[in-house]
Amino acid sequence: MALHWFPGHMHKALKEIKESLSDVDVLIEVLDARIPYSSENPEIARIRGDKPALKILNKFDLADPDLVAEWQAHLESERGVRTITTSTDNPGNAKHIASIVKDMFPQKAGPGKAIHAMITGIPNVGKSTLINILADRTIAKTGNEPAVTKMQQRINLGNGIILFDTPGVLWPKQENPNSIYRLAASGAVKNTAMEFDDVGFYAADYLIKAYPEEMKARFKLNELPDTEIEFLEAAARTRGAIMAGGRVNLHKICEILLTELQAGKLGRITLETPAMLEKEKIEMAEAAAKKAADKAKRKEKFKQGSATPERQDRKERRNEKREEQSKRMKKQNRQRQR
Repeated sequence: MALHWFPGHMHKALKEIKESLSDVDVLIEVLDARIPYSSENPEIARIRGDKPALKILNKFDLADPDLVAEWQAHLESERGVRTITTSTDNPGNAKHIASIVKDMFPQKAGPGKAIHAMITGIPNVGKSTLINILADRTIAKTGNEPAVTKMQQRINLGNGIILFDTPGVLWPKQENPNSIYRLAASGAVKNTAMEFDDVGFYAADYLIKAYPEEMKARFKLNELPDTEIEFLEAAARTRGAIMAGGRVNLHKICEILLTELQAGKLGRITLETPAMLEKEKIEMAEAAAKKAADKAKRKEKFKQGSATPERQDRKERRNEKREEQSKRMKKQNRQRQR
């Protein structure tokens, strides 16, 4: 699946983030606890360098708690990174974000000093709700669809922290094809930017393998089919996603599956693991190496012309004739000189 959703305001916001990042002390990145890797903006990671970072795994109430713990250990293995879990429907841990940030900069404690923090996150990750909790008042506009915040704003939290809020941004090029599906499945992009069937098949394939009991219970199935298409067909029958003539409405059952996944009705589910990430990184490196090799091969072919034997022979004959002509010209020049 190709993802074509990078509105103009996102391009502008990403540029402003790059320009402002050097002026802040710490980067606060809000991640989706169900997809900590896929919801991490690689553009931000590239320009962050060694700047301290607090990664908030939000929507923890929707994610698999055991896998979230694995992700926290994985993320904190990077120097200068701290993590915390939060849930948009429960302020709980969000109240501790300010104290964690202050602990990271003890030298900036006291009157007249302020910690400058930038908060970022992909669309629909719950960043605006967290900001309102931190500020203890409504500052950022919230909504249940992507791209609500459109421009950068500076917020004085009144506790020694100056917060730079940024619009939710994706990135123009998705390097990991699996991440495209996970972003779409989690609701990070608008419905109009994705194919329900495409994403639904991907989600179904993962869910019947990673969470078989949850799928059986939710869709009232006695046995779980082996393939995603068989699962979707069985689920469609229990949910009435049937068209005239008894045909299965795959689009409708995929829409049902994704809607319930995003709402947490399928259970606490995480769509990726650190082990999956390591495997996919190897696959991406191999794909990049193959692409580079193919490009070099095409470049070499372009230099040599067509690689067909017939044309190669003609090229060699032309070179031979040029050499013979060159020898004759040299011989004639020597004779004239005598």
